[in-house]
Amino acid sequence: MSTQVTTAFVQQYSANVQMLSQQMGSRLRDAVRVENMTGKNAFFDQVGKATAQKRTTRHADTPQIDTPHARRRVSLVDYEYADLIDDQDKVRMLIDPTSAYAQASAAAMGRSMDDEIIAAALGTAFTGETGSTSTALPAGQQIANGGTDMTLAKLRTAKKTLDLADVDPSIPRYIACGPDQIEALLADTNVTSSDFNTVKALVQGEVNQFMGFNFIVSNRLSKAGNIRSCFAWAEDGLALAIGKDVMARIDERADKGYATQVYYCMSIGSTRMEEEKVVQIDCDESA
Repeated sequence: MSTQVTTAFVQQYSANVQMLSQQMGSRLRDAVRVENMTGKNAFFDQVGKATAQKRTTRHADTPQIDTPHARRRVSLVDYEYADLIDDQDKVRMLIDPTSAYAQASAAAMGRSMDDEIIAAALGTAFTGETGSTSTALPAGQQIANGGTDMTLAKLRTAKKTLDLADVDPSIPRYIACGPDQIEALLADTNVTSSDFNTVKALVQGEVNQFMGFNFIVSNRLSKAGNIRSCFAWAEDGLALAIGKDVMARIDERADKGYATQVYYCMSIGSTRMEEEKVVQIDCDESA
C-alpha cells in the first residue's frame, strides 16, 4: 500500500454539542416562598403571636389586645447574560450552537437564583418599618461544627430547634447540604437501613428524605476552610421575590454584522422571612 495513503485519512466531528457538567437550573426555587414584586424594594408584612385573655367576670369590658406586627424588606438584583454567534461560526461548525448557548445561559440564571437564596438564608435580613434594621441569624439558630461532618445528632437538633419554635409541622421542611454531608449520612446504618429510611438510600445511594426533611444537594453552599455551612428551613421561612422572571431573547444584531445574540436576564431578590424557621448547620468536611 502506498506510504502516502495517510493523506486520505479523514477526521469525523460530532454533530452534537455536549453540555459539560454543571448545575442545570435552580434547585432551591421550588423549596421557598415565591412572590412577584414591583419596584426597587418590596416589603413583606407579618403578624406575630398574640395571647388570648381569659374572661373572669360577666359583662366585663372588651379587652384590647395589641397584635404584634413585623416587616421584612427585599431588594431586587439584576442579572443578565449575553453571547454572540456569528453567521460564519455556523458555517465553520457542523451544528448551530444557538440552542446550546440558550441552555447554558438558562442554567447560569438558575444558579444565580440559588446563590441569592443561600446568601439570604444565612446572611443579614432587613427588618423594621423602613427595612433599615439589620437582623442576623441568632446563635440559637446555629449548630456548631463540633469537629464532625453531618450527623444524626445535628439533624435531631435542627428538628428540635424548629419544633421548639412551634414551626407548623405541615409546612414542608428542607435541608441544603453538599455531597460530603450525604456521604457522611450514608455511612450511618440508621440512615441506610430500610428499618429507618426509604429503600432509596440503600439502592440508589441517595438521602432524599429523612427525619421529616427533604434533602437538596448543592455545591454552592458557602465554605470557610473545611467548614461547610448547610442549613435547614421551613418552606415559608425563606422568600424569593421576582421582579422580572427569567426572560430570553434570541435575535439578530444588525450592529454586530447580523450575528445572533442569545440574551437572558432577570431581576430577583431574596430574604429570610423568620429567624425561627432557619437553622444553620456547620459541618467539618475534614472529619
